[in-house]
Parts: sequence; structure tokens; C-alpha cells
Amino acid sequence: MMTILLPTILLAPLFGAILCGFAHRVLGERIAIIIATTILCVTAALSWWVFTQFSGETITIRLFRFFDSGSMSADWSIRLDRLTSIMLVVVTTVSSLVHLYSFGYMHADPQWKEHESYRPRFFAYLSFFTFAMLALVTSDNLVQLFVGWEGVGVASYLLIGFYYRKPTANAAAIKAFIVNRIGDFGLALGFFVLFLMTDSIQYSEIFAAAESLAVTQIDFLWMQVNAAELAAILLFIGACGKSAQLFLHTWLPDAMEGPTPVSALIHAATMVTAGVFLVCRFSPLFEFAPTALVVVTVVGASTAFFAATVGLVQNDIKRVIAYSTCSQLGYMFAAAGVGVYQAAMFHLFTHAFFKALLFLGAGSVIHAMHHEQDMRNYGHLRRKIPLTFWTMLIGTLAITGVGIPLTHIGFAGFLSKDAVIESTFAAQSEAGNFAFWLLISAALMTSFYSWRLIFMTFFGEARGNQKTHDQAHESPMTMLVPIILLAVGAIGAGMIWYDPFFGKTVTEWFGESIFIGVGNEVLEAAHHVPKAVKIAPFVAMALGFLIAWLFYIQSPSLPKRLSESQRPLYLFLLNKWYFDEIYDFLFVRPAKWTGRLLWKRGDLYVIDGVLHAVVLGLVPYLTRLSRRFQSGFLFHYAFVMVAGTILLMATVLILGGAGR
Repeated sequence: MMTILLPTILLAPLFGAILCGFAHRVLGERIAIIIATTILCVTAALSWWVFTQFSGETITIRLFRFFDSGSMSADWSIRLDRLTSIMLVVVTTVSSLVHLYSFGYMHADPQWKEHESYRPRFFAYLSFFTFAMLALVTSDNLVQLFVGWEGVGVASYLLIGFYYRKPTANAAAIKAFIVNRIGDFGLALGFFVLFLMTDSIQYSEIFAAAESLAVTQIDFLWMQVNAAELAAILLFIGACGKSAQLFLHTWLPDAMEGPTPVSALIHAATMVTAGVFLVCRFSPLFEFAPTALVVVTVVGASTAFFAATVGLVQNDIKRVIAYSTCSQLGYMFAAAGVGVYQAAMFHLFTHAFFKALLFLGAGSVIHAMHHEQDMRNYGHLRRKIPLTFWTMLIGTLAITGVGIPLTHIGFAGFLSKDAVIESTFAAQSEAGNFAFWLLISAALMTSFYSWRLIFMTFFGEARGNQKTHDQAHESPMTMLVPIILLAVGAIGAGMIWYDPFFGKTVTEWFGESIFIGVGNEVLEAAHHVPKAVKIAPFVAMALGFLIAWLFYIQSPSLPKRLSESQRPLYLFLLNKWYFDEIYDFLFVRPAKWTGRLLWKRGDLYVIDGVLHAVVLGLVPYLTRLSRRFQSGFLFHYAFVMVAGTILLMATVLILGGAGR
């Protein structure tokens, strides 16, 4: 059964993309879009069937030979294990709901009403993105993984820059593409190291050789380094690019220039979680690379803290949720870094529901407010769009971690976020303790900015254009149904799947898909942390809620007074720690200066100027000179022959005499 279902799940979105991209003129736009959306819904249903019925044993399904090159050969195969089944559900569920949601959202898009084929093109991009992501998560070797990885990058470039008439959208797409290429260069180097050391690109052979890599040295640049550590760190650099971790995160907020459904698809459950999946997939390698795991922990926790601080002061509703995504991804990496990959996947799974819900809910608000995205122009919308309000409230309860302390009863984020935080404390290491305190701080700030979004959007007095407020209305059912379904997942996903992901049956459920090294007992220790540690995330959440309530309900003038009194700190956070400005100074401006130098001094002055003048002067002169030797008179040619012979004899005599 699996041999039929899995290829269907993988290839069906590609068929939908081809149909929308090339056959919409024959079928009609609406029919092509309906077929593509139906394909994704069927794919999601099949993925859920695989997820619930799969026994956990690794299955490999060979589709065809990809290529042969020397000692390297690759099949296009599907690897099904527990990690794959989780990602299948996450990717296809969010994608199918985004397809359905886009029916209503893109129909009313004011920027493209005059463009006859923008809708099928948009759905073609969505379906192609889904196919590329499925190719990534079902891969059985490094080459297939890289194809899916780069396919996702291309599709995200097309989707982020979908409004290609907007300069800001084009700039955001290029920025995302370039920043991801930096990470992908590290990923490619990691693949080269693994192939060099194992002479294989197959996961099974690489994982089997991981222990030997841990005791092997390799020359890299001017150093000799441990092969396992080097490969793991290079792979993590690739993960940082895709998952927008600190220093390679700058593309993520700008990606909000794309349509809101794109934000939900890319930033909720698919592209940005590819890095987390990569680290968990290569757990057999990371378990033998302790230094790399420390790097993963520190970078993940630092990203969670950094993004949470920036989210405190953002005013664009989509950017607040984007920085929230960046922060939550940091949680996942921190869990993987301390060796509890199961907790990382648990938070990835629950995050898909409540983050897609928040993005699509934000799209519903933007739709109601005639594409206004500044929360300072919102207010008092809960009566205008009640369904959107209640579903976004559920998403906020999930992301902030509302539940009953010391129990397994709560919204999705309550259980998965607590699992991550408890795991970092249970690691009992310097990196683990560092991560624990940063994640607790991030939890407080997450609660604050999430409730700030709710209070500024749905409570208080109506602000901004009064006419826009008066005309605000609830979204169509094609937009509301996906939000409601995601709200159900945000409520129950954590409670239903707590035991398989983090509870009593976690080891058996994940099976061989995750490798736990000898001596790694953090997962077990996480269940026995002190009660104060278990309660700490709830306390941080409650404190964040109270501060947000004080600032935006009890005393609405307080935020402005505080921002004025702490102006340098406010500007520091508002400008995102000045990362963009620093990168602009260190990299962008020197690159542009070098380009202008090569253009004006190199192309215009040297090539088009000096060399051009030399060529125009020298070549005609040499041509005229050589023409004199082609006079056509016999005595001229005889004279040259005699002169040449005399010159040759003189040369031989002189050199011969010098030799004696």
C-alpha cells in the first residue's frame, strides 16, 4: 500500500503545479485552481493516513535511477520513517489549507486584479513549493536532499517576489535568495566532507560511518579538525540559512512582502522548519559531534531571545508574527542542541498549527481592513470580525503556552514549549543552562508581544481611517474554514500527541528515525526536573500577559511614555539590533563600491577606454604594415628570403661563437 501512496503524495503537487502553470488557458483559471487545491487536499488526507497507520519501521521505495558518476550513484527514492511521516502531515496539511485560503484572499487582491493570469500562476508556485518540500523530507540521499532544498529556495524566491511590480518585493526576494545561498554553501561543503570521508551519499551508509568520523581528522583550510564536528557544523550553517537563525535571519522579516498565504506557507511549517528537520535527520552525526551540538544550542537560544526582543516593538502585524516564527525556531534548535530531538520535532509539529493560524488570521484582519497592516491603525475589531478574533485568540493562547501547570492539559504550545525548556534545564551543561534562561526570558516576551497584537488589533478604540473601520467585515468562508481547522489543531495537537512525541512511548514511536548516543539521558532527565522548572514557563507567560494588559488596556499612554524615556533602547529594538545596517556597511556597500570600481575603472576606462584605443590604433597599423609584405612583386619576396637567410646564418655564427 505504501509503495503506491508515497509516490502519489510526492508527485501529485508537481502535477497540480504543471496543470495550473501551463494548462489553465485550456481548462480555465477557476477549474485549474480547483483541481490543484483538490489534489493538495487529497494529498493531505493520504499523509494523515500514513501518519496514523505507519508502524515506525524504516521503508525505502526506489522510484528510478537518478544518475551514475564514477563511484557515486543515486536513486530517486522515498525514505519513510517517523520523521518523514511527521513532515508529510505538517507540509501537506498547511499547504492544502493555504491553497483553500488563497481562493478568497487572492480573489480580492487589489494589486493584481488587472492581471489576467496571476491566480493560476500563484497556485502553480504554491504547488511547486509543496512538491520541493516533499522531495526534501522524503529524500534518501544527499543529492535528492539538495535538489529539494534548492527547489524550495527557488519557489520561495518566486513567492516572496510575487508582487514583482513592487520594488520592495523584488528586493526582499533577492535578499532571501542571496542569504539562503550563503547557508547553502555551508550545506554543500558539509555534503562534500561526508562524501569525501564515506565515499557515499546514502543516509544509511553515512549514519553507519558516523562513529568512525568522530575519531578521524581532516584538513580544512589551515587546520586539522574532527571530521564529524566539521560536517555537523557545516550542515548547521545550511540549516541556519533556511531556518533564519541568528546572523542569517535578516531575510525572514522582509519576506513579509509576499502575499499573506505565502507567509503562512513558508514561515509556519515548511521552508523555515527544513533546518530543524535537517539537524534531527542527521542526529546520528550530531550525537558524535558534541561541539557542534553546543553551537546549535547557543545559536538557537540566542535567536529565540533576539527575535523576541525585536518583536516587542514591531507595528506591522505580519512582522510581529514573523519575528515570533524566528524565535520559535530558536526553541526547536535549542532542544535539538541538547540532544532531545523529539522535543524539537514536537514543537515543530504544534508550531505548524498555531503559527499558520496566526498568519492566516492576520491575513483575515488585513483583508477586513482593506490591506492595512499597521496595528496602530486597528483597534476595536473584535465585534467587526468575531470569528477571526476568536480563532486568533486561540492561536495566541497556544503560542504563549496557556495550560494547567504540572499537567498535560493545555493548548498546543503549552506542552511542546515546556518540553523544550525542561530539556534544556535537564541537560545540566553550561550551554543548557544558558539556553534555559534565555528561553524563559523569550517566553515572557513572546507572551507580551502576542497579547500586544491581540489588544492593539481587537480591543481599545478604533484608530486610523474611520471609513476603513466602518467598512470592515468578516472574511469569506474559503478563508475562515482553514483558520477554524487550524484552531482545532492549535487546541488539541499537544494533548493528543504528547505521549508519542515526549511521553512514555516516545522512544518506541520514533524508532530508528532518531539516534540517541550512549550517555545521552537528557530526555529521561527532562521528565524529572524540579517543579519550579516546570512552572517557570507558565509564570513567564502570565507575567507577559499582565504587562501587556497594563500597557495596552489599563494605561494605553504608557507605551509611548516608555518609548520616549528609553529612546535609544527603543530605536535599537525597532531597528532590529541594526543588523541590516551593519551588514549594509560591512558587505553591501563594499560590494557595490567594488562593482562600481570594476564598472567605471575596469570596463569604461581600461577596457572601453585604453584597450579599445590601443586596439583601434595598433591593429590597423599592424595591418597596414603587414600589407606591405604582400606587394605581389617577385623581387620583393626574393629580397626577404635572402635577408632572412643572412639573418639566420649570422645568428648561428654569433651564438655558435659565443658557445665556444
